[in-house]
Amino acid sequence: MGFFNQRTSVGRKCLVRSLSALGLSAGATFAEDAVKPDRPNILLIVADDLGYGDVGCYGATKIKTPNMDRLATDGIRLTDAHSAAAVCQPARYSILSGRYWWRSTPNPGYSYYFDEGEILMPQLLKQAGYRTVGFGKWHLGFDTKPFDINKALTPGTKDAGFDYYFGTTRSHNEPPFVFFENDHCYKYDPADPIRMISQKEKPHPYGWGSSEGGAAAHAARPEDEIDLVLTDRAVDYLEKQSDGHPFFMYLAYTAPHFPIVPNKKFIGTSEADRYGDFVQQLDFCVGRVLDTLEKKGMTDNTLVFLTSDNGAVNTGEPFTAGHRSNGELLGQKTDAWDGGHKVPCIVRWPARLPGRKTSGILFGLNDLMATILAAADVPVPKGTAPDSLNQLPVLAGEKPFVRTSMVYQGVLGFALRQGPWVYLPEAGSQGFTTEGRFGVPYEKMGFENTYRDKTGKLLPDAPPDQLYNVQNDPGEKKNVVREHPEKAKEMAAVLQKLLGPNPLPVVKRPKQKQ
Repeated sequence: MGFFNQRTSVGRKCLVRSLSALGLSAGATFAEDAVKPDRPNILLIVADDLGYGDVGCYGATKIKTPNMDRLATDGIRLTDAHSAAAVCQPARYSILSGRYWWRSTPNPGYSYYFDEGEILMPQLLKQAGYRTVGFGKWHLGFDTKPFDINKALTPGTKDAGFDYYFGTTRSHNEPPFVFFENDHCYKYDPADPIRMISQKEKPHPYGWGSSEGGAAAHAARPEDEIDLVLTDRAVDYLEKQSDGHPFFMYLAYTAPHFPIVPNKKFIGTSEADRYGDFVQQLDFCVGRVLDTLEKKGMTDNTLVFLTSDNGAVNTGEPFTAGHRSNGELLGQKTDAWDGGHKVPCIVRWPARLPGRKTSGILFGLNDLMATILAAADVPVPKGTAPDSLNQLPVLAGEKPFVRTSMVYQGVLGFALRQGPWVYLPEAGSQGFTTEGRFGVPYEKMGFENTYRDKTGKLLPDAPPDQLYNVQNDPGEKKNVVREHPEKAKEMAAVLQKLLGPNPLPVVKRPKQKQ
């Protein structure tokens, strides 16, 4: 039964503690007929680095996304949704755990990301009788040390609660350039093992090294067909489902993350270079999945969330074509500025939620766990998902709001949101925009910020911290920390208390910071 089949002592300890917290024994089994009637199917679609401005219903004009747009038309378009982190792994961790990543224990390399005994959304849904399946980017590690793709990938997706998982181990620019299926490399041939090549040993244009050997495994994952393959599998799975038993599907696409590799069928279809083509390919994939739900008569009682793990990278080609992936937001992926973590987020559940609605509620992707479990009528055990709030009553129009504050994590630092206010305890984007590591330069983007010149350089009289009212100033152009010193002081104290003395950073801060 899925995550009951453990292969490591650590995984076994994890399982026992998790089940104990659920009031269950390690030998527990669950009958499919025990599922409560009328529970919804759940489809969680997570794009990779899809920016707030990349979707038509969020303002994109150079890129056409009719399928995501019709999802918004039939559902609720959220305009103030944020990832808990501005980069892939911490963001995905918070989605499945309902917990800020900086609360977790550091893991070595690409080992299994979750803490021992941590209870996850797929585990609870599985325990409640849901069929749990995942397709796409995992990026949350395997094993108790940096994993070897030639060996069993445990702990891994089964331990996280998935009955079945097929996808990529990491981002598609990171080796190994193969698919995995459950706890093993897909199409693996022991006579032709895979060797990981470091970037230092043999530089690769994607910057993370490469993988060699494993001819059959590598051939099964053409880089311009990854999302098309994932969609085929997701559609095939849906075709085999019936209304009598609910499923949870986690569909984690790789587009439009670098490398920008649209299939030849989509090249030239947008007005935003290959990046736009890649987004339009993503939209095509989303459309196929939605169409299958409709064909199967499952649309009304399927709760669909569509979002992105974090903001987009400000990439040169689409920008030159007149497209801004993050709209008018300041910053990009990696930043604690809003461009790093404010994301498109659409929810549809015709049987329960209104359609043709736009909502400005503050919604964290860490809220997905509590919200989805509430929709499935699955209680959250005490101490589980401490940073996840049930937003279902708000989405249903029964409450005006439930979330008023949130912590945003850039790769170099943090920001605190309280009501309309955003506070950053240090100068800079707390990511790579002001470090100049990647993306279109600050000056070329035409960003404006009170205490920076047109090139993005900090002015001599700049204060050490930042405060913005994003209700009045969504582009974070005016740092009002000197106009509201008491508010800044209050928020600084709250953030420090939340984070503690040594919050876990995503990457080490360079010696020279801006």
